[in-house]
Amino acid sequence: MKAENNEHIEKALEAFLPEGAVVSYRLFGNGHINDTYMVECAEGYPRFVLQRINGEVFQNLEALNNNVELVTEFLREKIINSGGDPDRETLNLYPAKDGQKHYTDERGQCWRLTLYIENSVCYDQVEKPEDFYLSGKGFGQFQRMLADFPAEKLKETIPDFHDTPKRLEALKRAVEADPWGYAGRVQKELEFVAEREAEAHVAMDMLRRGELPLRVTHNDTKLNNIMFDAETGKVLCVVDLDTIMPGLSIFDFGDSIRFGANTGAEDEPDVKKVSLSLELFECYVRGFLEGCGGSLTKTEIQMLPMGAKLMTLECGIRFLTDYLEGSVYFKTAYPEHNLVRARSQFALVADMERKWDEMVKIVEKYA
Repeated sequence: MKAENNEHIEKALEAFLPEGAVVSYRLFGNGHINDTYMVECAEGYPRFVLQRINGEVFQNLEALNNNVELVTEFLREKIINSGGDPDRETLNLYPAKDGQKHYTDERGQCWRLTLYIENSVCYDQVEKPEDFYLSGKGFGQFQRMLADFPAEKLKETIPDFHDTPKRLEALKRAVEADPWGYAGRVQKELEFVAEREAEAHVAMDMLRRGELPLRVTHNDTKLNNIMFDAETGKVLCVVDLDTIMPGLSIFDFGDSIRFGANTGAEDEPDVKKVSLSLELFECYVRGFLEGCGGSLTKTEIQMLPMGAKLMTLECGIRFLTDYLEGSVYFKTAYPEHNLVRARSQFALVADMERKWDEMVKIVEKYA
């Protein structure tokens, strides 16, 4: 089945592949940002994945493409040197006919072509604890393999993406401006944030003092960004590298916990259903540290629980800010949606605080 804008897709494919190579293409995956297509080819060619990168979301496409190219080339060389399979253990960008690893069409739309990883599978939801353990192992391996990559070579494609103090300042500006008159409705939530303001600065202060190292971070560490071997269940590689940037390892860890170890949905209106699953937290810690293979510093390991708390608090702050501003950033299904999301995140933060000692002991157990 061909997609609606066939002409643009076919021109993009012509920029990469010779005439007669493409047999068909179809929409592929369930991503919400980029347009993605599975490309079936004639005998003698592999299958490919074609993507149009969303330039509205990713406005610095030059930096994004540079980041992805640098990281994938580094990983490919490392995999080859270790005797691995570079066609399956990292994303592989297929060059356009002009030698570039991307193609920009006459409308300014940016496209890329990658080798499809055959006999692979990914999962959208954690069906069993083992899934979350393997997810942690996959993102831990990603950290280990990139531990000696100079993170300063990468550009911030989304400035201050995980700078919690700046997210806090944005919330304060939204409260002061209060364009919709909502601030009076959220005093309880604002007090919750204010009580944790000092903690919001902890990680970034440690980065500035050199106590936490700058790392290559993925910044979207969900289960469905890990590819598994369909037969063995082995972790193959991390995909969806558009948000790769310099950052903190504890934030990649923390965002996985925020999303994957929550007993409730991200927008669960009944906060009594929201809690941290210590079982899933332990599964992820075990997998993540196993995958990291000693590449993290002692301080990074000690700060993993704080990474989980800060990412959850920051996400709640972002939802609350967007609610006050009229829900201009996050898509919503109803007027109070972002407020419900914020309350859910803050409930998870509060439960982490209640279980803090257990979280610390679990990290110590596997450290």
